[in-house]
Amino acid sequence: MKSFAVFFALLASAVAFAPTTTTRYSTSLNESIFSKIANMDLWAPVSDSNEYGARGKKNLQQGKITDKSYVPAGLTAKQYAAIRDGESKKKAANYQRNVKKAGVFTDYTDFYIKRGTDTSEAWAKSVTKGHDMAKTKYDWSGLSDKPLWATKGKGKGKGKK
Repeated sequence: MKSFAVFFALLASAVAFAPTTTTRYSTSLNESIFSKIANMDLWAPVSDSNEYGARGKKNLQQGKITDKSYVPAGLTAKQYAAIRDGESKKKAANYQRNVKKAGVFTDYTDFYIKRGTDTSEAWAKSVTKGHDMAKTKYDWSGLSDKPLWATKGKGKGKGKK
């Protein structure tokens, strides 16, 4: 038993000091998998398919109405097809109108000079203080949703002055 323990200890010490062999694995192009995936060009076949306005180049069509298609009650298939065609033409015209506006921006230098901040401070005396104002959908003044008791004399009733 002692001889087995001595033999095992000698073997373990010999293995501990032996050089280890490392196998190096590499890809065929010496490139990591992440680099391969990151460098893939998924849009190469049609490189401009994701640009604004590319919808016109695609073969997109509206489905045709058949005898199995849904037709709202009170309309014939021809009437419903005419309504759908009108809506699709309206949608296409709106899209083309927006495509024409794409990439058109206000030059900041021209805006700045027109505002007048480069020569005087006359722009700061205006109501808008040189800002371009936008319309909003709601009345943000807070007067339209005030209860009647909070208005001064505009409502009828007891206690109003």
